[in-house]
Amino acid sequence: MTGTSDEDERWMRRCVELARVAAAQGEVPVGAVVVRDGVALGEGHNLCETLGDATQHAELIALRAAFATVGEGRLPGAVVYCSLEPCFMCAGAILHARADRIVFGAHDPKFGACGSLADLPTDRRLNHRCPVHGGLLADEVAALMRGFFRELRQTRPDTGPRG
Repeated sequence: MTGTSDEDERWMRRCVELARVAAAQGEVPVGAVVVRDGVALGEGHNLCETLGDATQHAELIALRAAFATVGEGRLPGAVVYCSLEPCFMCAGAILHARADRIVFGAHDPKFGACGSLADLPTDRRLNHRCPVHGGLLADEVAALMRGFFRELRQTRPDTGPRG
């Protein structure tokens, strides 16, 4: 894992803002931003419930926006910031995009593929690897997640763990 900078914290704060937008829309509060040379190329928040599509994760939405911005399907030199540790699907997409680094907030012990359940970005069997830093603003992100799911359980008692 690599260290973080003030710039990393700035972009992670943007991810938290996007996660709050997601929560306000009834989505699991996850936000993501793709940055290269200090410029946001794309950003997004979860839209799985809104669009009825389990693949509408914040990271994939941010990647798609970044691809549209640069006009190509690879993002060398980019850093992908995520409020929550990327899952297998998102970590794989980030690697296919050839991002240089991943920075995330809270670890995800149930689905995380950047250190929790697996560590895809550093797996030597893959042809592209990138460093990962997890835990930036982790307490703030974890509190947001806990609050969201507490509220969800209170308003929808039938809602239990998925997957």
